[in-house]
Amino acid sequence: MSGDSSATAGTRVAPPPPRRNEWLLIGFTGTTNTADAVMRVALPLLATRLTGSPALVAGVVIMLTLPWLVTALHVGVYVDRMNRRSLMVGAEFARMASIAVIAVAVAADLVTLPLVYAVALVLGVAEVVAQLAAAAIIPSVAPKIRWQSLNARLTATEYVTFSFVGAPIGGLLVAAGFGLALGATGAVYLAGAVLLTMLAGDFAVRPSTGRRPAAAEIRDGLRFLWRHRLLRTMAALIAGMAGCWAAWYAIIPAYAVGGPLRLTASQYGFLLTSLGAGGVLGTVLVGPVNRLIGRRWAMFADIVGTVLMVGVPAMLPGRPDSAWLVGAAAFVAGTGGTMWTVNSRVISQSVVPNELLGRFNAASRLISWGMLPVAAAVAGGLAQLFGYRVAFGFFAVLCLLLIHPFLRVVTSAAVGEADRPARNGAEEGDA
Repeated sequence: MSGDSSATAGTRVAPPPPRRNEWLLIGFTGTTNTADAVMRVALPLLATRLTGSPALVAGVVIMLTLPWLVTALHVGVYVDRMNRRSLMVGAEFARMASIAVIAVAVAADLVTLPLVYAVALVLGVAEVVAQLAAAAIIPSVAPKIRWQSLNARLTATEYVTFSFVGAPIGGLLVAAGFGLALGATGAVYLAGAVLLTMLAGDFAVRPSTGRRPAAAEIRDGLRFLWRHRLLRTMAALIAGMAGCWAAWYAIIPAYAVGGPLRLTASQYGFLLTSLGAGGVLGTVLVGPVNRLIGRRWAMFADIVGTVLMVGVPAMLPGRPDSAWLVGAAAFVAGTGGTMWTVNSRVISQSVVPNELLGRFNAASRLISWGMLPVAAAVAGGLAQLFGYRVAFGFFAVLCLLLIHPFLRVVTSAAVGEADRPARNGAEEGDA
């Protein structure tokens, strides 16, 4: 392991964090994403039992994603002020509490659509807290030389557990009974909280300046994002692609289960598995593809996959025998999505100062993921008024429009900034 280039002889250089923390973070990611996946299947399917309206079913996804639009900036401030592990643990307990409420309602046959929306909203806020804190905690868990491998493992875990494992499990559990699905989900969230308490180290943030009003700290994150052309453009591109993904997730339950595909709950879970399978392949390919054609073109694969994901259902007549084509398009989207995620995380973690990561990620995701509830609402409305093919087609055209700004701004030279040595001049080694 090489030391800091500015260290003098005899100065003791602190070793990088142990890999144990990395595996605990991966374990937490696996458990919480499995539970999230079950709820992403269970809540919309529970809504389909209460209403046949595509717009009202899409309301579940709107509530799950609305917190990114209305709470992200303020959560980012707390991520840069407080212990990031503590915030993640708190998010897990908030999730468990919301699951308990809906489980009691299911047992008592008192479930209503507003209650489903309320639970989805709580889960959405908890997701904002957990994801912003988890993204910001990585530089405290691993040295820069391991960021790409750790981000690849975390992304692989997200795809495996959320879509490849969690989605079909969610479909099977819902088929067995909503009570069983909710109870198992609460237990998995608890396991994630336990794993977080086992992380070793100090995850409190020590900002370089004193604490200031929240509005001023929020402006710091927004200002950093706005002044960095590559990061600003990436956020806008993610907004477009995330909107397409949100639209797909919002109307696919009604399209697949109650609509043209006529799938069962378990079959719908396996349809979502195609996303996870593609994501797993993407984590295997991201390193070789980066070396072969560079980060830029690896990231471009996400635009291609997203166009196919929403474009294929728009072009199909909508019959049960076309379900495999919808799944194949989602598989390609999952592959491209992984390669974008890994590379974009490495770029931001390389460029943004650690004490600003929470607010930067909040500002970036406000722009990008803040589109999720808007896109879900638009997709639900279009499907309700004009049909599923028009809704999917609208977002396919939107994604095609992203190609020009990507080619103009996301150049090989711009993304190469992520491969420069760490800001302190050290090239950390493995533990």
